[in-house]
Amino acid sequence: MKPTKNYFPRILFVVLALALAPWRSTADAEPPAVGANAPDFSLTTNDGTPASLKDYQGKWVVLYFYPKDFTSGCTLEARNFQSDMAKYEQINTVILGVSIDSAESHKDFCAKEGLSFKLLSDPGAQVSTQYGSVMEYNGATLSARNTFLIAPDGKIAQVFTGVKPTGHSEEVLAALADLQRR
Repeated sequence: MKPTKNYFPRILFVVLALALAPWRSTADAEPPAVGANAPDFSLTTNDGTPASLKDYQGKWVVLYFYPKDFTSGCTLEARNFQSDMAKYEQINTVILGVSIDSAESHKDFCAKEGLSFKLLSDPGAQVSTQYGSVMEYNGATLSARNTFLIAPDGKIAQVFTGVKPTGHSEEVLAALADLQRR
């Protein structure tokens, strides 16, 4: 009879090494708090030009993160923002959408859906991570559906996490009306 090897010490070592490893999922990153300075960024837009948060200083900014161009929920959310665009313009507010999709995908999505606001490409998910807006889905890293209202002074005025696309634009408009009355 051949002696068997005892693999328990090796397995225990691997389990402990993984448990104690200094890693953290980006999906666990916290979004910036209300009152904090909004993290600045520079990302490529759907028209191929760079856009930075500082480009919109003095305006209210709706910075919304979404998972994927051409998907049903993301299309609904974008269409709702677009249909309310005149209301946003009346209150000195710009809309910026962010996902990990390419600028070319954003260009095609804007053309197909008739979107007039900018979509920003975050292929490495760095900005999504800064805003605590990253999720994993079927092994892929995507932007999580969160929205940030940024005041004209560059501070976070309100945070919406786990957004539901239906009715979100109306929710944002109501929040902006409340914030602008203060």
